[in-house]
Amino acid sequence: MSTEHQQYSTENQADRILEYAATHGLEIVRTYADEGKSGLNIGGRAGLQLLLHDVAAKNTDFEVILVYDVSRWGRFQDADESAHYEYMCKQAGIRVIYCAEQFDNDGSPVSTIVKGVKRAMAGEYSRELSGKVFAGQCRLIELGYRQGGPAGFGLRRVLLDQSGQTKAELKRGEHKSLQTDRVVLRPGPVDEIETVGQIYRWFVEDGLNEHEIAKRLTVAGVTTDLGRAWTRGTVHQILTNEKYIGSNIFNRRSFKLKRKRVVNPPELWIRKDHAFDAIVTPEQFFMAQGIIMARTRRFTDEELLERLKALYQGQGYLSGIMIDEAEGMASSSVYSHRFGSLIRAYTLVGYTPDKDYSYLEINRHLRRLHPEIVQRTQAEIVSVGAHIEHDPASDLLRINDEFTVSIILARSQSLGSGGTRWKLRLDTSLCPDLTVAVRLDRENKAPLDYYLLPWLDLGPGQFNLRDNNGLGLDSYRFDGMEMLYRMSERVRVRRAA
Repeated sequence: MSTEHQQYSTENQADRILEYAATHGLEIVRTYADEGKSGLNIGGRAGLQLLLHDVAAKNTDFEVILVYDVSRWGRFQDADESAHYEYMCKQAGIRVIYCAEQFDNDGSPVSTIVKGVKRAMAGEYSRELSGKVFAGQCRLIELGYRQGGPAGFGLRRVLLDQSGQTKAELKRGEHKSLQTDRVVLRPGPVDEIETVGQIYRWFVEDGLNEHEIAKRLTVAGVTTDLGRAWTRGTVHQILTNEKYIGSNIFNRRSFKLKRKRVVNPPELWIRKDHAFDAIVTPEQFFMAQGIIMARTRRFTDEELLERLKALYQGQGYLSGIMIDEAEGMASSSVYSHRFGSLIRAYTLVGYTPDKDYSYLEINRHLRRLHPEIVQRTQAEIVSVGAHIEHDPASDLLRINDEFTVSIILARSQSLGSGGTRWKLRLDTSLCPDLTVAVRLDRENKAPLDYYLLPWLDLGPGQFNLRDNNGLGLDSYRFDGMEMLYRMSERVRVRRAA
């Protein structure tokens, strides 16, 4: 369930399931629940993840799974996702029963059609609800009410009742308890308001940058609203946030249906000017924005490297935090995006970190290489006429409903003796029938060879491969994956007359 204010509370579901179990002579031996969790995706659904893990690992002491109704798998935007999770349970020999549905989940055409419709309806319900909630939030913003988030330095959140009368000031971590209550921003303590004004005067009138202002505040013993020392970033946030001139702004970023986080252009923002009492004059605020905009421009690659090299020569070393805090520098994310990674940017200006970060580049390459190998393997298996199912959550392949395959990459590590080592860790949770270990070459760029390791022979655990491993292990070594493809191929068996 996503909230406690609905019919789908876990208590109501548990009561209905208990009633069904008692009526049908079933004993409940284990319960999987996700309280207060959204059903839009499986992320954060620890209960559902544990159920699927136990089913895949055959760690089950039950034969039936009782579910309140079809939508309790989740209100996924892809209706096939909930069908996939149900199918995983059925493949493991476990029946799925829906206690509050009016049909029997017996695999009949009628039940299949009804389940498909209900899964689509569950996703559509979330889409419609998302639209209604967004419209309601926009309406409240236009009325001048705050929609979540901390107040910030110099401001405080104040709770209003239904008639607009002040009830109390909300401290950090406190939330309203009644849906009819509303939250607004009000000026905070006098000393914080004076500090905000001083920040603007230093920046606009005295020409100090954010780093110099943060240093002055720290020397004066002033801390942020979180009790921390000031940084360039915290000062910059005060200089750019319109809430300090009383504007209420919403929808700068959106994360609808938990699918993709989007930074929206200003024309899509929902705003209400003069919603709160301002603690900075509009003239000061917009002069600060003009100064910030004047110094903001797109650097060429050469300019970025020149500034990075100057920073390195002045400090003697580099780090992402140092780049972000340095005045006149682009952010570390700009360097990472423009040059592929921070490590590459460091290399171009002649800086070599004391710690070897080459593994980060290798990890990035392996994250791209693994799905390519899995997809290529799937295509080859399908081409020989085999049936294959791919679990996107675990990358486990089930071939012909007969055996499971897990593909892992074994990176090479150079030894001081001049040899090479590959460390293998066989999966202990999924227990695949066959693990395909892809040994990478010395540069960890491409596959070197393949080890087809049966679970029955080796079981779980971790071990190392070297250039030569003896007959015990090298008997499983192949130059390609043709053996796996031959194992997957379906062969017609002639019936003896």
